[in-house]
Amino acid sequence: MAVEVALERLLEMAASSPIIQRERVPLALAQGRVLAEDLVATLDLPPWPNSAMDGYALRLADWHGEALVVSQRIFAGQSPDPLAAGTCARIFTGAPVPVGADCVEMQENVVVEDDQRVRFTQPLASGQNIRPQGQETTVGEQVLCSGTRLGPIELGLAASLGCASLEVVRKVRVAVLSTGDELVEPGQPLGPGQIYNSNRVLLCGWLQRLGCEVVDAGILPDDLSATRRCLAGLADVDLILSTGGVSVGDADFLGIALREEGELTLWKLAIKPGKPLTFGHFRGVPVIGLPGNPASTLVTFALLARPYLLRRQGVQSVEPLKFKVPAGFVWPKAGSRREYLRGRIENGRAVIYRNQSSGVLRSAAWADGLVEILEERTLVEGDEVSFIPLSEVLG
Repeated sequence: MAVEVALERLLEMAASSPIIQRERVPLALAQGRVLAEDLVATLDLPPWPNSAMDGYALRLADWHGEALVVSQRIFAGQSPDPLAAGTCARIFTGAPVPVGADCVEMQENVVVEDDQRVRFTQPLASGQNIRPQGQETTVGEQVLCSGTRLGPIELGLAASLGCASLEVVRKVRVAVLSTGDELVEPGQPLGPGQIYNSNRVLLCGWLQRLGCEVVDAGILPDDLSATRRCLAGLADVDLILSTGGVSVGDADFLGIALREEGELTLWKLAIKPGKPLTFGHFRGVPVIGLPGNPASTLVTFALLARPYLLRRQGVQSVEPLKFKVPAGFVWPKAGSRREYLRGRIENGRAVIYRNQSSGVLRSAAWADGLVEILEERTLVEGDEVSFIPLSEVLG
């Protein structure tokens, strides 16, 4: 199955089972969460006309080129008096413009005479250097829509409207399990033929950055009964996310369990690395089975599992930004699958790690993005390729 088709189907299934529960959290705890209702302005921003400059406020109709007396000084946070006719006011950035003034001239274009009157040296225009009331938002205006992921900028905007808390979608509960007799947790001694389990650490940290609640289901042995028991014990999660055990073969116990006690919806994608990705349900609980090789886990989670999780929370824009860059490498052999190479930008060109094996996680630590190679495509240096920054998918 083509990557685009698989993603479309995953997003359709995610949209059909949205997380509808919500909770109110303080702004300090809302980072990375998804807004559950539209944020509507309850006040104008700014609440009153204010000065965009340190300078002098005046009424143009009162000025005919003569020097003006300074009748008051206005600092941010003060409530000024109405401007006296035929005078100007010393004003500072962010301070309210006094009633009667319709222009602010920056102090750099003003000469202060010996008698402390001020003379304006440049032509003036009505409204210049004044931020009008409601320039940013007006009462009743939708500022953020539901489904928005909340980052520092969105939270700052909410704070500017006086919000101390926000209604957000409940965290997605994701159970993470690894499969394979060969896996050992870091810190334990390795036996013959065993390796340390890197995928659990990779996925648990990644899910936490996405604002998910992580349930660590540990390592499953290559045993069908144990797989069934583990899956049955995870009935209260929103998604079971596994690594390994999804390839074609005698040890594909996850696929067997889904076929016997659930349904297998997606299996085998036209992607490299990551061909044996699986999606299905076990007794009604969605299951995504990622390949066990670390680079395959990274690529399939970034491009398929992450968008699925975001769409479950109501996020509409779930695909990462990608942009065109010239290739700084040669790709002489066309492949039948869409390939995602670990690479980075050097001198304006995409270069790739020397070893693109699906088992080499070091390639992703060296890289700062994924280089997309389309099916049946060869490349010479300078040809355009699509580049997906890792920063787009890691958070």
